[in-house]
Amino acid sequence: MRRPPGTGALLLLIGCLLTVLGAGSAQAAGYRYWSFWDGDGGKNWTYATQGPSLVRPDDGAVQGFRFSVSQDSQDSAQPRRAPDFGAVCAGTPAKDGLKRIALVIDPGTAADAPDGGTPPPLRTACARVAPDASTAEALASVAKPLRYDSSAMLCAISGYPASGCGEQVAGDSGGADSDATDPGGSAPASAADGDSGGGPSAGVLTGIGAVLLLGVAAVLQARRRR
Repeated sequence: MRRPPGTGALLLLIGCLLTVLGAGSAQAAGYRYWSFWDGDGGKNWTYATQGPSLVRPDDGAVQGFRFSVSQDSQDSAQPRRAPDFGAVCAGTPAKDGLKRIALVIDPGTAADAPDGGTPPPLRTACARVAPDASTAEALASVAKPLRYDSSAMLCAISGYPASGCGEQVAGDSGGADSDATDPGGSAPASAADGDSGGGPSAGVLTGIGAVLLLGVAAVLQARRRR
């Protein structure tokens, strides 16, 4: 049975599109790291725009930390406990000359743990620190040992995880590679620079557009030859 003119070109077009889209999926990657969050004292979390070593919260503030694998700040997992200052600091009375900071420390799920490990349970703590103390100092007062890398990225809270810091995790194989980090921040630079990474990259989309144009041209040329 003879194929209608242009069928071969259409099949070629479909094959090329599947190849390009498959390449985009294979390139998808995430980062395994501790993200840093600001709480509103009620129910909402906001991804912090500065690292914990730079933020000096006021008395009554709520700060959160979540360990997870994410591609960027847009899809990063929030702490799984509401930022409720009253609940966290109820057992820590105010004291003259000190401020209280409520901290929610969420080590995430087994799916986020390195090498299939088991993360410690979520915990909260009320840090009572000097008025000019940073969030990092408040965290150190209640969740030692902390571990940082050479660029001051927070790598571990209370010793978790035992190793690694902001590794890039390939979306298709789960492999990890080291990557540059944001000095003083809580996320790798590539995960916080606004590149969503949630779908095909700009290069992949450009490739798809080129393939479409070539495919349409091939179909039109085939039809003209009928």
